[in-house]
Amino acid sequence: MAPKLILMRHGQSIWNKKNLFTGWVDIPLSEEGIQESIRGGQKIKNLPIDVIFTSVLQRAQMTLVLALMNHESKKIPLFLHSGEGKLDAWGQIYSEEAKKGVMPVHMAWELNERMYGKLQGLNKAETAEKYGAEQVHIWRRSFDVAPPEGESLKMTAARTLPYFNKKIVPHLEKGENVFISAHGNSIRSIVMELEGLSGQEVVNLEIPTGEPLIYSFHKGKWVKE
Repeated sequence: MAPKLILMRHGQSIWNKKNLFTGWVDIPLSEEGIQESIRGGQKIKNLPIDVIFTSVLQRAQMTLVLALMNHESKKIPLFLHSGEGKLDAWGQIYSEEAKKGVMPVHMAWELNERMYGKLQGLNKAETAEKYGAEQVHIWRRSFDVAPPEGESLKMTAARTLPYFNKKIVPHLEKGENVFISAHGNSIRSIVMELEGLSGQEVVNLEIPTGEPLIYSFHKGKWVKE
């Protein structure tokens, strides 16, 4: 059976609900986002998962924990802290039985949301009134135009895709099923690669919150399920 890649954008955050630009600001899920994550998890609860990747932002991490609460494996997500000093050294498991009951979770800033620069924390509607709806639409939806002191989608892809190809694809090549819990723009970058989308096509791609996207990986080819 071909290994599977499961992509899930985090559930609604509190700032999503307030219509604020969030980017790298580390905001938790809203109540609706919690429910979205649990519902999304129901759709993947019967799919075996060997390894998990997520961003360093709590809304993505909350999403994966909630999504896997009812997973048929009953395994617990284990957040790894490789290279983080005592967190790494003192967080070792010495029971073989306990090791069997966990799924490793790798955290990477490369999977973080697009950084929105000077727009972070601003209300989207008020920002459109101040700068004009067309300018804000360009900042939000163009491929290579960045908001003030922030990242464009092209810049986000330039950090996300090398990490994906170097750290994540090898697990799929080994036949492992991979779950990625991340963000709208980091996932958009990955889907652009998987489906061979152009810069213009990817800006029109909507990634729904809390909804798993599943791809099979077979002989270097990606097939969306």
